[in-house]
Parts: sequence; structure tokens; C-alpha cells
Amino acid sequence: MDVLSDALRVIRLKGSLFLSAEFREPWCVSVPSGAELAPILAPGCEHMAICHLIVEGRCWAQVPGGEAVPLDAGDVVVLSHGDAHLVGSGMQHAPMEIRDAVQVKVPELTNLRYGGEGAATTVVCGWFGYERHVASPVMTGLPQLFRTSIRQRPSGVWLESAIRYALGEARSEQAGSGVVADKLAEVLVVEALRGYIEALPDRQTGWLAGLRDPLVGRSIALLHEQPAHAWTVASLAQAVYVSRTALAERFVALVGVPPMQYLTQWRIALAAHLLRSGRLSMIRIAEEVGYESEAAFSRAFKREYGVPPGVWRRQSSVSPDGAENVHRAN
Repeated sequence: MDVLSDALRVIRLKGSLFLSAEFREPWCVSVPSGAELAPILAPGCEHMAICHLIVEGRCWAQVPGGEAVPLDAGDVVVLSHGDAHLVGSGMQHAPMEIRDAVQVKVPELTNLRYGGEGAATTVVCGWFGYERHVASPVMTGLPQLFRTSIRQRPSGVWLESAIRYALGEARSEQAGSGVVADKLAEVLVVEALRGYIEALPDRQTGWLAGLRDPLVGRSIALLHEQPAHAWTVASLAQAVYVSRTALAERFVALVGVPPMQYLTQWRIALAAHLLRSGRLSMIRIAEEVGYESEAAFSRAFKREYGVPPGVWRRQSSVSPDGAENVHRAN
């Protein structure tokens, strides 16, 4: 079971490349938050993060109050929660608001040239959005900013070549170039996440660290593969060939919650995905996520989201942000 892909499917990850820029030293640009960019790049998107791929050259990235992170060609930097940030050849330079230099025109892939007469750096910028109201162990476990070297990954050569191809397609206004840019942005994010997981320190905790752990990762995979199964700690421990005590202790140490609590959270997140993305009946959704009755499912859903699933479904169909507003209000 590919747990990462399963989780990304449930939060409905989507994205696109939106800017190809050539900067020359000295330069520094201020990039607004994902919340400010969302109405332009993806109206109705509940939460937007930003990523930058350094195609050529080198630069720095920094979130307010954080340390400047050096970036080299082949690196991708991800602003996981859509924080406003600076990117530049040096953080000491007066930043230019990127909105003052270029007007992004979706779905076009905008081109920008800015800076002095020094060394050149080519940056491709992308966004990715996801449903924030759906419980997301992927996104909540990420730092404000992280860096991954795409060039060091098995897919790196192919991905960089594909992105260069997409840039050429966009400049020549080939039919379907927007679809190519969308898919490559999503691949870029997934590869960045894979690189981040693989580079986590041995003592790191959290859901992403749990995926990498042989025992906990296999346990999570089984829960995702069979969410409707009548799991107990004992049956899950038996399936991964350890004692229930060893499994429970290791799971809590890494993920932060016991296995059965995690299962409940995942079932409800999966139910929210099914409620919003399909027309399955309430009892069918209850069965899909492991509840024997609609009443039991409704009680469990209300404990997590504050309202019954029927109300949540109606609210989420009214507007892109409806479900999130219901969750916050309760």
C-alpha cells in the first residue's frame, strides 16, 4: 500500500506551475502568502502552498523570523503552509514585491526577468492546493519551509527535463500545455515529499517519520489498505509479527497517538473525502470506513467535525470553504 499517495488522494492534492523567472544578481523578491495568491492562481482553493525549483544558479529562501536557506541548482524549496517569504541572491537586498514586477495570468505560465547584471539564476515557481478541512497527517507534519535536492533523486533527470519541456511548450502556446504544467507540479511536490521523508533524522517523530519506520510504516499501510476491517491492537500486532505492547509503544512514540485512535481519525478523514467527492449513500460510506450502522458513523463523525455527516455534506457543497467554516464554528 502506497500510504503517501493514499493520503494525498484523500486531501485532493492539485497544483500547477505558474511562473518561470530569470533573476540576475543582485536581486531579492518578496512572495506573498498562499492565501493572497489563491484567488489569482486557484479560486476556491482552501489552502495553498508554494514551491520553487532552482533550475540554474543559486539563491536563498527565508520565511519571516527564520534562517535563510541556501539553494543550488536542482533544489526545490517548499513553503508547506503557504507562508509569505523572500527569495533572492542575498537577503540583505531590498526586496521587490513580485506582484509589482509581473501580473500572473492563469492558466498561462508567466515569464519574468528581473535583477542586475550579475550571475543568473533560473527559478520555476509552482503552487499546490489541498483540502485543509480534511484531517491531513501529511501537511500538518511538515515544517514551514523545507528543501529537497530533486537532482539527487532517481527521477531527477527525467523531472527536470520534463519541466524544461513544459516551459518550452508554454512559451510556444502549444495546446494542452496547461495540463502538462499541472501534472508536473504535482509530481514535483510528491518527489519533494519523498526526499524529505528519506532525509529525516533517525530520532525524528511524526507521521512522516512513522512511514519510514519498518514496523509503524507497515502498520499504517495495513490500516490504510483495509480501513473497514475490524482491527484491534492485538490483530494489528499479529499482522506485523510483534507483541501488542511493542507495537503500541512504537506507534505512539512516532505518530503521537495509539493505533486505534489513528485508525478512527483516518476513517473519518476518508469519510469526509467520500462525502464531498461522491454521491454514495450515508450507509454505504459508513460501511466503506468500517462502521456497522449509520448511527455509529454519524456519532463518530460528529465527534471529529462537530456536525453530523449529512449537514457537513450539504455545507461543503454550498461553497469551497463551507465545510471548513462548519468545522471551525464547532
